[in-house]
Amino acid sequence: MVYLSPAGRVLNQSVAAELADRYDNLILLCGHYEGVDHRIIEELVDEEISLGDFVLTGGEIPACVLVDCVARLVPGVLGCEESAQTESFSSGLLEYPQYTRPREFEGLTVPEPLLNGNHAHIVDWQLSESLYITLRRRPEMAKAYLDGRKFTRHQQKVVDAVFDRIREEDEAAKAQTEEQP
Repeated sequence: MVYLSPAGRVLNQSVAAELADRYDNLILLCGHYEGVDHRIIEELVDEEISLGDFVLTGGEIPACVLVDCVARLVPGVLGCEESAQTESFSSGLLEYPQYTRPREFEGLTVPEPLLNGNHAHIVDWQLSESLYITLRRRPEMAKAYLDGRKFTRHQQKVVDAVFDRIREEDEAAKAQTEEQP
């Protein structure tokens, strides 16, 4: 039995994968306002899981999140088994942007590498964008991804280009700030 509790281990992708691997069935216990009788926790609960450091009125919403997160890792739940491994957090990076048709929408276009049909260019673009977004929005996640990771020579060029892009953007932003009175 899993008790949804602020005192529990924080849910993340690796915790979800562990739960999906360890259990064929999950019983979720949801407290409301003040929680549940502590004797139940002591006697029946195998694990406590938290969504993070905030307060909700009950464990029902965290239970829904946990069910969705774990269920996607169960074989046969997603239409494409690969999806669970290539999405954000599974790879260690946030996911790259997604685009659909039309090619242009209100002056905004789909990036060229996604249109040219060259799979190698698409993979490079996906890595580049995923790393860029993760470095900008979740630097601690990017650090964990990069620490000790071995890249091919080609992949290292893609990674270096992302760092160059960030350095150039930061230098331009700094120069613009210094120009203002």
